[in-house]
Amino acid sequence: MAYFSAPNNPDAAIITSGLSKTYKGSANTPPKDALKSVDLTIPRGSFFGLLGPNGAGKSTLINILAGLVVKSAGSASIWGYDADREMRAARRCIGVVPQELHIDPFFTPRETLELQAGLYGIPEAARRTDEVLDAVGLSDKADAYARSLSGGMRRRLLVGKAMVHSPPVLVLDEPSAGVDVDLRRQLWAHVKRMNAAGTTVLLTTHYLEEAEAMCDTIAIINHGRLIACESTPDLLGRLDAKEMLITVDQDLAAVPETLAASLAGHAVELETPRRLRIAYPPSSVTSGQILAAVSEAGLEIIDVTTREADLEDIFLNLTRDPEHIAGDAA
Repeated sequence: MAYFSAPNNPDAAIITSGLSKTYKGSANTPPKDALKSVDLTIPRGSFFGLLGPNGAGKSTLINILAGLVVKSAGSASIWGYDADREMRAARRCIGVVPQELHIDPFFTPRETLELQAGLYGIPEAARRTDEVLDAVGLSDKADAYARSLSGGMRRRLLVGKAMVHSPPVLVLDEPSAGVDVDLRRQLWAHVKRMNAAGTTVLLTTHYLEEAEAMCDTIAIINHGRLIACESTPDLLGRLDAKEMLITVDQDLAAVPETLAASLAGHAVELETPRRLRIAYPPSSVTSGQILAAVSEAGLEIIDVTTREADLEDIFLNLTRDPEHIAGDAA
């Protein structure tokens, strides 16, 4: 339960409208548009992924929400509070886990969380320090100096700092960078529990498989512009592409001409002497048609595996789209 009051059940946890940020240039460098009129709505209770290449504008957007960067134009609201006019209330509704490991090395995790809670004005009786330490797996390190913690432990401490005031919106900016597999699983298990309990989670990550598995909605930003924002299944369905790996009963020196002819227009290649890789759009050709063509070419099929388009394919397709690049240059 949050220590502070908030509007009753806002429809959206975060809303940005025409949000823009231009960094002034210098004598040798021109101004840089980090964000270009971003309209974004993050539903209350969602697990929302914000993806994009390095320098796309993700951190600028998060820093505007956190009050660390002043926007150039547009508006932003957090849990129904305007980020400018109701700044203090908006800040209380959000917890941010930054990429950078900014931790006082001479404070213990317990002292760090107690100080953070004090900065939010939470009375000692209402603080949840032990609960948060346990949630991020630092109970056994509660009284050790932060300088003695590993990189992964320090990152978990940052997650704990963002949780001390029980914000309804939690922003995770590359939270699993430098965290080993076991600790990453623990972190995500806890974040999933928080999301299931109603906390809205905004995640940025370079682990695309992580975003695909965790997020119910994904937005992609590139060159400061929002180029996609859809439910994860709808976004994955954008790319009409599938691959089939077929193992046959004989060594081949090349793709049989009859097979190449029957699958003209589709990418067919010989991956190994006995394995064919066939890329095709499932909207226009079925798996059965592919298998029938292989059989008609006189090949006996030993094994078949398929690969659906994943988030990495979508991400690369959208961020390399010349139309988006040309639009940004205009």
